[in-house]
Amino acid sequence: MQKTQSVTNLDISPEDERKSRMIRYLTAMSIRVVCIVAGVYVEGPLMWVCFAGAIFLPYFAVIIANATGSSSARSAESVVAPQLQIESTAFAVVDKEKS
Repeated sequence: MQKTQSVTNLDISPEDERKSRMIRYLTAMSIRVVCIVAGVYVEGPLMWVCFAGAIFLPYFAVIIANATGSSSARSAESVVAPQLQIESTAFAVVDKEKS
């Protein structure tokens, strides 16, 4: 049996998904820049934490940005519209009127 596709359970458009991934990646890379700048100006263990963030954040940024699935979970079940059934006798009346 063929599964019916409903408009309410479609995924987001590719443009919206790409925009969302770009925003997540840009946010992570902005945090990386802050870590690099902060690592230059602070001293002690906090400097190493900043540099560790700057080194490992690109890996996690790619993982987070390319995570599959939409961020807004759809909990509503899809409702399938009833099928319209027309019997062949309905067309017989139209054919008689044409003659």
